[in-house]
Amino acid sequence: MEDLLFTIYPWVKSFHIMAVLSWMAGLFYLPRLYVYHVEQAQDVAGAEPIFNMMADKLLRLIMRPAMIATWIAGLIMVFTPGIVDWSWIWPWTKGASVIAMTWFHHWLLARHRDLEAGKNTLTGRHYRMMNEVPTLLMVVIVISVIVKF
Repeated sequence: MEDLLFTIYPWVKSFHIMAVLSWMAGLFYLPRLYVYHVEQAQDVAGAEPIFNMMADKLLRLIMRPAMIATWIAGLIMVFTPGIVDWSWIWPWTKGASVIAMTWFHHWLLARHRDLEAGKNTLTGRHYRMMNEVPTLLMVVIVISVIVKF
């Protein structure tokens, strides 16, 4: 079994990177979409349902599958013997950041539901500030994995 894990490891790692890229694209774009929704949808007739549809499809068809694929491939790599040395700090900072990224994904989903229901209480400025969260988490994750402190 261990030989099989090492044989498929480069494939799993490749799949993980592709899934992360897809998930991150959505995490970067969705808050910006919310900014436009909050600031411009009321000014353009019929724009509200279009923004809701765009956000819904982004969440359901791209972000959720990419997040799940990221987690599955990541866990396969974590449980491949000899890959992660848990006595170092980097796996813990990466893990905490991935959990925070997952929380942010669910926070965005909750905001989508608020926007759909007409119960949004946040401003475009707030969404712009939240748009920086995935960037900060990405920095921590990449430095953790590459530098391995």
